[in-house]
Amino acid sequence: MSDSTTQEKHAEWHYQWTAYQDTEEFLFFDWIQPRTLEDFRGKRVLDAGCGPGHHTRIIAPVAHEVTAMDLNTSDIARERLAAFPNIHIMEADIATYTPPTPYDVIYCIGVIHHTDDPDKTFANLKAMLRPGGLLIIWCYSREGNELVWQIVEPLRKYFLRHLSRPILGALSNIITALMYPIVHSIYRLPLRFLPFYEYFENFRRLSFRRNMLNVFDKLNAPQTDFIAHERIARWFNTNEFSDVALTAYKGVSWRGSGIKK
Repeated sequence: MSDSTTQEKHAEWHYQWTAYQDTEEFLFFDWIQPRTLEDFRGKRVLDAGCGPGHHTRIIAPVAHEVTAMDLNTSDIARERLAAFPNIHIMEADIATYTPPTPYDVIYCIGVIHHTDDPDKTFANLKAMLRPGGLLIIWCYSREGNELVWQIVEPLRKYFLRHLSRPILGALSNIITALMYPIVHSIYRLPLRFLPFYEYFENFRRLSFRRNMLNVFDKLNAPQTDFIAHERIARWFNTNEFSDVALTAYKGVSWRGSGIKK
């Protein structure tokens, strides 16, 4: 880290969201369940780790105001969200920022597990939320991702991070293409014991470009901390949150949400 309060910027994210876009809205609605678009209506919302703003774009038409916050890609979000007058773009660290006024709703989708200290980040997200406000988290789970954190992560850390991003993109294209015959044959059989069986149900719904982005995202991320069930359950403990919802998604991630007491 560059100092004791702010995480380092990572050029990998700026490259990723300059080169690629995510237009699959159904995933966002899956990731926030059981919450819906109505939970954002008329509210002051924080998109914590907005990336290029692909989720902010979904929320903006119903929210009163959305702050789209990111440490690495605020310029991309500003360009892509320019048509929305109720979106405020901010370059800031979601793990340390203190807003002048707490938010009504905060969501952090696919970001907290990439921060330097997810526990610290969650604590700050909670602090930025008003009492009675809604906090929504979607993150990679430790459970179900053993092959990723035991094999892919060491490869990324010791080898792939040294590749140029265009070469990594080409490699991601090759890996994605090699997955298609397997996902559309063996994984169509009723063999639910296979690793990533549920996850590949979504793979068959997505375009090749979007599946390639999933692969690239895994290989490109500067760091990933896979979150165990015990850990996210501790975050959304019933002493501090009510109406807690905590469910697994496709066997590889957690959906967590609750109302701050």
